[in-house]
Amino acid sequence: MSEEVKVYTIEEIMKMLPHRYPFLLVDRLEVEVPGEKGVGIKNVTMNEEFFQGHFPNNPVMPGVLQIEAMAQTAGAVVISQNPDYANAKRNVLFMGIDGVKFRKQVKPGDQLRMHVEKVKARRNIFVFRGVAMVDDHVVSEAEFTAMIID
Repeated sequence: MSEEVKVYTIEEIMKMLPHRYPFLLVDRLEVEVPGEKGVGIKNVTMNEEFFQGHFPNNPVMPGVLQIEAMAQTAGAVVISQNPDYANAKRNVLFMGIDGVKFRKQVKPGDQLRMHVEKVKARRNIFVFRGVAMVDDHVVSEAEFTAMIID
């Protein structure tokens, strides 16, 4: 039984998450199972502010921002289960990060795809496993815990 994937635009993502430029790191969201599983997409361009200093002659997306992009994706996936998400005021707060691995560099022109899946949840605290990919290559992975508060 394959459910239809729900695609969210940047405008819809901005209704879900409090993040804004230059810290909103998800351009598109594909939710496979609301509240549980989805894929965030970040189109990495040379115009990203962090490339000015990381690094001027060899632009590389910082690994911590890859993890942040996965966490934002997970937050939006959780919020997607509420049909009234546009009217809810919430913040997603990091609580912990485990098992982080950086495997390949992410460069301008890459499309970063953050695959996230809920591992467990208890009230407003969620644990997700994330794997970020460029093409068919894993570039980073982590398990992270976050709290969603009003």
